[in-house]
Amino acid sequence: MSNGDVSQGRRRFLIGATSVVGGVGVVGAAVPFVASWNPSAKAEAAGAPVTVNVDKIEPGQQITVEWRGKPVWIIRRTEAMLENIEKLTPRLKDPESTATSQQPAYVTGAYRSVKPEFAVLVGICTHLGCVPSYRPDVAPADLGDDWLGGLFCPCHGSKFDLSGRVFSGQPAPLNLEVPPYRYDSDATMTIGLDPEAA
Repeated sequence: MSNGDVSQGRRRFLIGATSVVGGVGVVGAAVPFVASWNPSAKAEAAGAPVTVNVDKIEPGQQITVEWRGKPVWIIRRTEAMLENIEKLTPRLKDPESTATSQQPAYVTGAYRSVKPEFAVLVGICTHLGCVPSYRPDVAPADLGDDWLGGLFCPCHGSKFDLSGRVFSGQPAPLNLEVPPYRYDSDATMTIGLDPEAA
């Protein structure tokens, strides 16, 4: 066996080994690069539906959940709150919620909800995007004797009833948005899915 034969065999071995290592390196670099094209877990979660146990919400209580980076309020309305909503209709800018962009088609009427007991509202004022306060108290000193409970935006004074309908003469041009939602059972609802998606 001559030195030329040994060198040729060694050369083939080194070329083959280098090719294999190089190929593994290319695949190793390509996998994270290709994976970076997929949305992150945080981005996927931001648009994902949110399931909420509404059975634990006390009458008159409001809770906040996050959906698509927005605060969504769930308010469990009492019988007295529902009666006051009916009384406010003449004082509202859009009592029939004719701006269809503000709620799904299956949310109609004065209560703007699937079940009257629960209001589901995006907690962002339609004026300049501030977050209103939940003010269920009747006739507080700072809101006047005719206040029957609702939502008050401290930024520019917009007032909404407990269905998210804006009062006349307020800076907010539209009622609060009602997100798509459905009841999975008497105890749970999913925000971000329509009832027909059940």
